[in-house]
Amino acid sequence: MSSFWLSKRIPFFWKPRSKIQDDVTRPLISKVTTRNGTQYHATDISTESQTNSSSSNHDEQTKLSSWTFPCIKTHSSSDLTVFLLKYVLFTSNFLFSVLGLATLGLGFWGLMNKESFAQEKLDGLGTDPMLLFVFLGVLLSLLCLTGCVGALRENYCLLRTFSATLLVLVAAQVLMAIVAYSLQDWITELLRSAMLMAMTRYQDDLDLRFITDEIQVGLQCCGVENYRDWEVNQYFNCSSPGVQACGVPPSCCVDPLENGTVWNSQCGLRAQQMDEFSAQSVIFLGGCLGSISRWISLHSEVIGIVTAALLGVQILTLVITTRLLDRIQWNTIQAWQRKHDLNDAQSSLGPK
Repeated sequence: MSSFWLSKRIPFFWKPRSKIQDDVTRPLISKVTTRNGTQYHATDISTESQTNSSSSNHDEQTKLSSWTFPCIKTHSSSDLTVFLLKYVLFTSNFLFSVLGLATLGLGFWGLMNKESFAQEKLDGLGTDPMLLFVFLGVLLSLLCLTGCVGALRENYCLLRTFSATLLVLVAAQVLMAIVAYSLQDWITELLRSAMLMAMTRYQDDLDLRFITDEIQVGLQCCGVENYRDWEVNQYFNCSSPGVQACGVPPSCCVDPLENGTVWNSQCGLRAQQMDEFSAQSVIFLGGCLGSISRWISLHSEVIGIVTAALLGVQILTLVITTRLLDRIQWNTIQAWQRKHDLNDAQSSLGPK
């Protein structure tokens, strides 16, 4: 934009002059003259046939027309770099913005579908897993939209905010990975407590019930350490007067579907009263905590590759943003320098 403004206000030295000059009678000898530390292109248009009767006004016009603006280098490669950086950053942030909005919509859909905002359910809203989707959706959407607008408009403030927030998130993820690797025993105990809490509230919280059933069916496990852990639930406890006493959920069953079509809710009745040899043909004996540990060990390479890829994308985005910020700052300084040099040139060529 600044180059276009300069081309409108000041003629370039390669543009033709209004009067055609003969190469024989009026040769143009271009040279470089330095004034106040700034280089200028000068043209000596003096000729041997020029008489001493020229007026002072004519000499002043000749002097002004012979000088042009300071030497300005074109940066086509720099402009191309800025263009590529800007639109690569815009495209990546736009895609992640769509992902964030989809996550946010999923979270709100889950909350509305379960009527979590009803008066009688507000007490348990804080532990609703759908709030995690809402939080992640809001964070991802705001962050990526900031990057989108900042890249598209080349807004230094928005890009600086985006890069600083992204740097904090990358540092937090690296710190969490280090903590998770260093405190494996503590995380195991935390996971055990969370699973026992989910088993205790199995009938009361539909979200925890869904998560527990998916884990037990997917990993073919039952309870935390073994199937007898379901005694912590008041309905499956052997002292309970209900029909589910000493039982386990249907998701613990080896074949929870009756005839392969209908969910058999009574397949785990009285399973805790069976010995392990009799129970192994009906339910899964092993606990889910060990199954989760084995699943992580088995897929550790895939988990590492995915984690490294996600972290690498964020670091690459941070590098691109930093590079774009440097280019924007460099262009701003160059535009200011050209304007300053132009003002100095005009003031030095003005009437004394």
